[in-house]
Amino acid sequence: MEYKEEDYLMLSGIQHFSFCRRQWALIHIEQQWDDNVRTVEGNLFHKKAHDGYSSEKRKDVIISRGMPVFSRSMGVSGICDIVEFHRDDKNGVSIHGREGKYLVYPVEYKKGRPKENEADILQMAAQAMCLEEMLECGIPKGYLFYGEIRRRIAVTLDEEIRRQVRDAFEEMHQYFRRRYTPKVRRTKACNACSLKNTCLPQLMKHLSAREYISGRLGEEGEQ
Repeated sequence: MEYKEEDYLMLSGIQHFSFCRRQWALIHIEQQWDDNVRTVEGNLFHKKAHDGYSSEKRKDVIISRGMPVFSRSMGVSGICDIVEFHRDDKNGVSIHGREGKYLVYPVEYKKGRPKENEADILQMAAQAMCLEEMLECGIPKGYLFYGEIRRRIAVTLDEEIRRQVRDAFEEMHQYFRRRYTPKVRRTKACNACSLKNTCLPQLMKHLSAREYISGRLGEEGEQ
């Protein structure tokens, strides 16, 4: 199956989706967004990684910043922070306009430190899978660079990670077609979410919004 370009989802949305399906739907389906300190700092950090598309060559390595990528099979498009092309005439792939052959490695920049969940890994893996489809090559690994620890971490892109990426995008497309915003259980992570005032996760404890509002009105009436 191949998706039409007008049906493409934002590749970066897989990170939101992995963190919280409801957060992803509020942002990408309902078009709601609130910044907090974390999101503002993260946006500034990414702006330093790429400000428009550019590339440079350092010996046998080509560094591309802000490289657009897409996948017809997954129905997504996005931008890679950095893609490194390491010259390897034996095992690499040809790059248009460049002499020789190259191995391809995406590098995703994150402001903080490594997370307990796989949200960052899935985002970087999705970028690699797009590059594989575009360049007709194999990418066995990619990198995550974390600003707080100031180093990159190599991630092997095994079949299980790839399956998670494909399954996530398939589910995202299903929600998007239905314009469906799922409910979720409140967790500690809700406190750090920039959308907690829009999402109102406390409503999830109640049978309906009507009951929640009636309860609040009752509390005010007793004061």
